[in-house]
Amino acid sequence: MPVGELFILGFFGKTIPAWLKDFAACYGLGGVILFDYSCQTQKYDNNIHSPEQVQRLCEEISSLPSHPMVFIDQEGGLVRRLKESRGFRPLPSAKEFNHLGLGEKREILAASFAEMRRLGIDYDFAPVIDVDYNPENPNIGKIKRSYSADIGEVETNALLASEVARETGIGLCLKHFPGIGGAVVDSHQEFMDISESLRAEQEELFYALAPKMFGDAVLVSHAIVRQWDPEHPMTLSQAGMGRLRRRLPETLLITDDMQMQGLQKALGTREASLRSLKAGIDMLCIGNNLFDQEQEMADIAQAVERSVQDGTLADSAIRRSIGRVARRKQLLTA
Repeated sequence: MPVGELFILGFFGKTIPAWLKDFAACYGLGGVILFDYSCQTQKYDNNIHSPEQVQRLCEEISSLPSHPMVFIDQEGGLVRRLKESRGFRPLPSAKEFNHLGLGEKREILAASFAEMRRLGIDYDFAPVIDVDYNPENPNIGKIKRSYSADIGEVETNALLASEVARETGIGLCLKHFPGIGGAVVDSHQEFMDISESLRAEQEELFYALAPKMFGDAVLVSHAIVRQWDPEHPMTLSQAGMGRLRRRLPETLLITDDMQMQGLQKALGTREASLRSLKAGIDMLCIGNNLFDQEQEMADIAQAVERSVQDGTLADSAIRRSIGRVARRKQLLTA
């Protein structure tokens, strides 16, 4: 069983390292995520130098035996890995984008998605559909990642993004389920408890929009919703993931980065990854950027294999996840 299809892995450098080639050859590989900034060197010296170099890198990635998909966070504003200073198209923040006219919005999206397609990028981890319930949220509102406090405006912008993405062939992944706009802490540092701030309309927006998005994918946050599961963040919660899967039976479900500090303090990457797959996630995103675990990725894949063999992970569920990944590869990398 090609369990590597369940992984989206990050790496350091401008070309594919040997360990990643070996991983893809042994286990298959679902995807790769690209970063410009390295949290370890604290410099913009990671995977992205210029359009020409990124295009070569994407060609190298797609030529691996399992034809991994290339993922990137290109929301706009502060969260965009392809920056103008490196020769890429400008892209305003979601909040700024919301105030533009329809024609200008469409033009910006068309240029950005077409650029990604030319480079060989398959999936954009966008749009953010977290409603701006707390403008002081350090990870959303304060850095302009939300379109609006008006949920109707959030929906309109997301639908426009999907329309243009479909025209250009870029997959989109909604984030961050079940909606972290009202959070008061940064999910990169701690678990977020959004039990009090989460609204039913926000959760429902994911169910309404996901099937309409080109690529039909949702990124699941490490948020805690006590009324659903008092003990586990969404990425590890069978109750939370079950709730999501019942409403979106064929949507591709992807974790937020499994190296975020809340999970690390509680479990570590290996155990968290196994629990996330058991909860019902399809793809594990391990960026190897917050810290370097590149050499441990094969060990995690082996642990997944063993867990399938001993029945800790249900063979049928894992095969369905691999099937969802395969269908996106057919759609986006053909």
